[in-house]
Amino acid sequence: MILAVLAAGMPPALAADGAKVDSRIISDFKIGSNETRFGPFEFLGGLEMVSSNRLFGSMSSIRFKEDPARFVAVLDTGHWMTGRVERDAAGKLSGLADVEITPMRDRAGKTFEGKGFMDAEGLALAKDRVLVSFEQLHRVDSYPDPGFETSRAIEGKTIPFPRSVLRANRGFETIAVAPASSPLKGGTLIVAERSLDDDGNAYAAILDGPLKGTLALAHYGDFDATDGTFLPNGDLLLLERRFNMAAGVGMRIRRIKSADIKPGAVIDGEILLQADFGYQIDNMEGIDAFTAADGSTRVVLVSDDNHSILQRSLMLEFRLVE
Repeated sequence: MILAVLAAGMPPALAADGAKVDSRIISDFKIGSNETRFGPFEFLGGLEMVSSNRLFGSMSSIRFKEDPARFVAVLDTGHWMTGRVERDAAGKLSGLADVEITPMRDRAGKTFEGKGFMDAEGLALAKDRVLVSFEQLHRVDSYPDPGFETSRAIEGKTIPFPRSVLRANRGFETIAVAPASSPLKGGTLIVAERSLDDDGNAYAAILDGPLKGTLALAHYGDFDATDGTFLPNGDLLLLERRFNMAAGVGMRIRRIKSADIKPGAVIDGEILLQADFGYQIDNMEGIDAFTAADGSTRVVLVSDDNHSILQRSLMLEFRLVE
């Protein structure tokens, strides 16, 4: 078995595991309706994805490369997933290709399958580095780019909170690097899912840059932050997820103004989109934004199926209409 061989110290060339992904097209975001506008978001289409590769699924975060056809994702089972999105003649999502899944390595170069040591939740691209935030064993690790798929974590960033205040499975699911032209000047932001301070707000921090320091996210309702992405002007789109038996599945996106993200602040923002099981959603955990060839801002969401037959791996694409 590939993972067992890697753990024994065999060459990293054995690590990549190809995954053929079959996709079903999602044409309508709201079930039973052909409506396309949802606040400032225009739904462009989506995919429901399955694969015979047992490693496929459990997507926690996704980032699109400079070529927005190519992506990097982390799975909370301790794996990288890379690949390419395919589009039809109209430019809508039609499938994934060239998908490869690779075990992640810790700072000692070891691989672990499972959530105890390699519960990867957040992902950010920063120049020649890929940053990953982990739960359970709370940390932010850095990997070289290119080469992250087979490299050990080469360094880490200090989280400015004692580990005792962070809940095991409710740590820093969000990590995002701000644009260099924004007030954060390329700083790295982390936001906790449901590790709350004495005021009931989620822990957050700017890990580097001129505004380095701690802050908090206003936390209310049953929604928890699961990922975030910066827009070109420095505003943050924050994805939040509700996932419990009592209230059901839900998601929402908040927009937080760039000027509000600073040390000592309790950040909050307008809810731009909210959806429940009346929409094509599942356990939504990842969000990214990029500029398309036509100059529009595209926003892509992905879900974590927890490798459950009761859940789905989804990719949804919207156009942000300013």
